[in-house]
Amino acid sequence: MGVHILENEFLRAAVSDAGAELISVMDKEKHIERIWTGDPAVWNRHAPILFPFVGKVTEGKYRAAGREYAMKTQHGFARDLDFSCVEETETAVAHCLTATDWTKERYPYDFRLTVVHRLEGREACVSWQVENRGAEKMYFAIGGHPGFLLPEGVRKEDCRIAFPGAEGLRYISVNKAGYALAEEKTLPLREGSAAYQADIPDTWIFENGQVGRVGILLPDGRPFVMLHCGQFPMLAVWANPNGPFICLEPWFGRTDDVGFTGSVEEKKAIQCLEKGEKKEISYRMEFI
Repeated sequence: MGVHILENEFLRAAVSDAGAELISVMDKEKHIERIWTGDPAVWNRHAPILFPFVGKVTEGKYRAAGREYAMKTQHGFARDLDFSCVEETETAVAHCLTATDWTKERYPYDFRLTVVHRLEGREACVSWQVENRGAEKMYFAIGGHPGFLLPEGVRKEDCRIAFPGAEGLRYISVNKAGYALAEEKTLPLREGSAAYQADIPDTWIFENGQVGRVGILLPDGRPFVMLHCGQFPMLAVWANPNGPFICLEPWFGRTDDVGFTGSVEEKKAIQCLEKGEKKEISYRMEFI
């Protein structure tokens, strides 16, 4: 497993071959780490890629083209596989994952996933290209899951989540098993932001392209990070109760609804590629 270092005037980032995961962004001006450390006692990830599913499939199995497949892990399998580094410069690195016999036992499609991490000023940019290399339609979901480490001594319960320009946001949450609940709730906003409170469910899922930008405000109201995700139909906010970090997650697709028994093409916000088709997706993390 290799780790690739990207650096510019403002940031120094590290990307691992394992999962093509961004594992560190050091703010050179403020001398602080910006990405969760991956402490295994709390949450052993940093900013995993969710592919070919986001969240869970019902009872760890799903149906595609009349056949049942097992997907026991949440968020698919890409985050747990080694990618190949295919290109690298001082400020960018590209990784690739292609279908194998092992992946086809769990996910029948012949895919190619290319991931590029790039530093641009005070931003870390992530782009994905998903390609259908098979003869049949390919169904997939994909998402980002970056965890943002808060400054030392700052509690997430004292922070606010900023939704610039948003009004009347509606969200759904998940049950203890990780499946989506049908009931929509209104998120209370004050001047375009909401308190991150322990009595609110630990996952907020905003659907239907409601959120194009989302950020974290420190207890004194200063912006800390802003995620630019206007291309995505879904945005989730999640935090482990035991760690000083908050995840802002842009998604194409999400976990199954409670009781969902349909086939893969009926999953919420599932994406479809025809033979030979590619889809380009990207988001940006602005460190303020």
